[in-house]
Amino acid sequence: MKWFAAALSVVLLLLQYRLWISHHGVRALAPLEASVAAQGADDARLEQRNRELAAEVHDLKNGMTALEERARSELGMIGANETFYQVVPRSDQTRTAQR
Repeated sequence: MKWFAAALSVVLLLLQYRLWISHHGVRALAPLEASVAAQGADDARLEQRNRELAAEVHDLKNGMTALEERARSELGMIGANETFYQVVPRSDQTRTAQR
């Protein structure tokens, strides 16, 4: 019976070593928790971006204002009853010739 109690004590000590001291026990918990927190923050940022993109897709499919804004800003288009004015800055040679 003494040998059995000694063997159980040794097994208990080995399990405690593995739990508290080894690299696969409690020591690995803090870096894993930090990694989970960082991944959670990244997920939240990406979810917000996805919500914004979904709202933009909805606006483009259903509303004309978003479509008109894209046509103006990206394609340089104007509406039917609008007048286009282009302001061209003077070049350096024109400025010196006028002085």
